[in-house]
Formats: sequence, C-alpha cells, structure tokens
Amino acid sequence: MKHTARQRFLHYVTIDTQSDPGSGTCPSTEKQKNLARLLVQELHALGIEAEMDENGYVYGHIPATTSKQVPAICFCSHMDTSPDCSGADVKPVVHENYRGHPITYAAVPGLVLDPEEHPDLKNKHGHDIVTSDGTTLLGADNKAGIAAIMSAAHILMKEKPHAHGPVKILFTPDEEIGRGVEKANLSKLGADYAYTIDGETLGHIENETFSADACILVIHGISAHPGFAKNKMVSAIKLASSVIDALPKKRLSPETTEGREGFVHPVSISGGIERTEIQFIIRDFATASLASHEAELQALVESVMAQYPGATYSCRFIEQYRNMKEVLDKHPHVTEYAVEAIRRSGITPVLTGIRGGTDGSRLSFMGLPCPNIFAGEHAFHSRLEWVSVQDMEKAAETIVHLTAVWEEKA
Repeated sequence: MKHTARQRFLHYVTIDTQSDPGSGTCPSTEKQKNLARLLVQELHALGIEAEMDENGYVYGHIPATTSKQVPAICFCSHMDTSPDCSGADVKPVVHENYRGHPITYAAVPGLVLDPEEHPDLKNKHGHDIVTSDGTTLLGADNKAGIAAIMSAAHILMKEKPHAHGPVKILFTPDEEIGRGVEKANLSKLGADYAYTIDGETLGHIENETFSADACILVIHGISAHPGFAKNKMVSAIKLASSVIDALPKKRLSPETTEGREGFVHPVSISGGIERTEIQFIIRDFATASLASHEAELQALVESVMAQYPGATYSCRFIEQYRNMKEVLDKHPHVTEYAVEAIRRSGITPVLTGIRGGTDGSRLSFMGLPCPNIFAGEHAFHSRLEWVSVQDMEKAAETIVHLTAVWEEKA
C-alpha cells in the first residue's frame, strides 16, 4: 500500500485547531473550520463526495464497489486539539530511524522524552518518530487518526485493492471538550456502524470506556468587610477548600487509581467569598457505580457544610457519556471484524478498555455502535506528545483491511 499518512499528518498539525470549553458556539473555535475546509478539498481531490456543515463537521462518502448488500461503515476522528496545552504554531520534528535513545528538544533545554518513562518508545527501533519542538503539544490526538483515515481513503480510491461496501467518513470538532458528536447529523452520515481512529498503542482496539458524569457544586457564603467580619463572614472559598481537602486521598482519585477503578476528580474551582463553584468529573467503568460515587460526594459536602451555619449550597449532577460496551456487547461482530483487520495488518490484536471516553461512546448510544481503533498517538495533551509514522500507516492498513472484512462477511 502506498501511504500518504506522513505528509498529511505533518501538514495537519501545523493548523491550530484547539477547542475552547468556555465557548458556547459550535465549533467552539472558528479556526477548527480551517482544517475542516482543507479536508473537504483533499477528499474532493481524491474523487470523494464530501462537505462541511455549518457546525464544522466534515462528511465524506465513498460508494460501494461490490454488488453485495454491505452495511455502511464509518471511520471517525476529531479535528480539535486539547485546551490543556498550547496548540498554536506547532513545529513538528521527525526523528528518522529512531534507535531507542532519549529524545531532547533544542527549543526547550531540559525537556526529555525518555523511553524509560514512555515504554512504548522501546518498541519503535527503526521507526520515524514525530514530536513537536517542545514548545507546544503535537496534535497527534487526533490528527494521527485523521491522517490514517485520509491515507486509507487514498488507497481505496487510487489503488482499489478490493471490493468494498459503502464507506463513510466523519471528522468532528470539539471532542476534547466533550461535545464531539453533539451536532453530528447521523441521517446525513448514513452509516450503520462506525469506528473511531483515536487510540494509542499499536494493535489495540477498545470496546469499553468509562461511564461519565459531571458535578457542579456551588457554595454560597456570607460576605462581610474583613475588618469587621468576626462572627459574620462565612467564606465560600474556605468551604470549598474544606470540601476538596475532605475528598478521599488514597482511593477514588486519578492519582491513586488504575485499571477498572473509578474516581471523583475536581477539575476547576472559581469564585469569591460569597460564591464559589467547584466542577467535578465522576468516572467508572460500571455505570451503576457512578451513583455510589455521587452519593459519597454528596454526603461529604453535607458533612462539611453542616459545620458552617448560614452557608448554603447546590449540587447538580450531569450525565456526560456511558460505557460503550453496553451497546457493543449487543453487536459483537463490529469488534470481531476489527480484530480480524488488525491481524491482517500483521499485528497482534489487543482488546482492551480505555480510562476515558471517545466520540464512539456517544455515537454508540446514538445508535451507531462504535469501538475505538489505535492511531499510534502517545503522551497526548502534553509537550511530550509523539507518534510513529509506521504506526499511523498500520492504522491506515487496518482501515483498508476492515472494508474488505465487512464485504467478505456480507
């Protein structure tokens, strides 16, 4: 297969597509449409029907080349990069024929990508590793997935390796801020099943995610002039601090959990004496456990607030997404076909879960069963983010083989 993933990826990451959780628009940043417009142009250049809608979503359609009735399969990646680290003026650096050494950054002395701390690097001898120059994130999350999908589209259109059913392409904005498929038009997309290309390690396919809720806790204190505040002031800031301090420290926190353990995590705090707001995320693989975690948080807040007469609070829990395994278990062939496609790419498949969520979580519950396939991205949301060119190419191969598997099984 003649891949185009490398050159596409190196171009895509230079386009700033960082999303903004404080924005109420869709997309949350207009600059995400710059990449969306480019992708539409590139799809058109391949002879693929494509469009960008008013919300910045890109839809592509590759017609079937078989006479069989094959379900329409969608491949999906998100265009935005995380707000956690600067995504402006990304300068990708290609480390050719990597030999297992720590990678240093000329622009940021002291910053080191160490294989002892990033063990997947140890398996990449001979690969071409792409990093940023160390001043920004790279954007492999999820432009590696976009590059893989576009490379696969190039192969399907130009090399025509085999007959396949209808192939749909979906590129979404705002996944990093939890809104990735909120305004996706599934009728326009016209897919029966989907795969996000947004995973990490080579060969991994994820059919399970966290279930997720959010909590917004608002504490109302009593303001008074600090010079005359005795027996009058009740500081909402200090109450909020007491709530944070009372959270479990050796369990139920991201710092102390792994595997299938869930957590309650404060992600922001803002306000003043009279009003302070804390935002939490609540995560667990077992959806039923979310209620238990939320009850524990509620009880903890009530215990703290009881010590401060006069102060009041409100605690609002918001559903975010659910473990996609609840849907995928009803459609096991969707995952099984992906496992077979990975195997045909010469890789050992690894079926696993992800301590997070993807667009596939939401899509699965919107009626589009959608596991997650590796894209090769690592150390995402940080200046140490990296990806292997060869891993992106294997992701593209997996997509191509997957279209063959669906056609054969029809």
